[in-house]
Amino acid sequence: MEPQDPSVQYSRWEEVSVGAVSSPEEASCWQRLSGKLCAGRLGLTLRMLGGLALFWVIFILGYVTGYFIHKCK
Repeated sequence: MEPQDPSVQYSRWEEVSVGAVSSPEEASCWQRLSGKLCAGRLGLTLRMLGGLALFWVIFILGYVTGYFIHKCK
């Protein structure tokens, strides 16, 4: 059974996207950028680097906080 409306597209997971962007020329700059930065190897690398940066920020904040809380007077 074929869809009647050409703007309705079915993905391989059986989800329906109505009015989805079908070509890269129609995609906005932000959609292209987020597609590039959130998918593939680059997206995985950026998520890993973001996770490591977040870990170190929390670690350093905890260390400094613990230092001042437990500092001998």
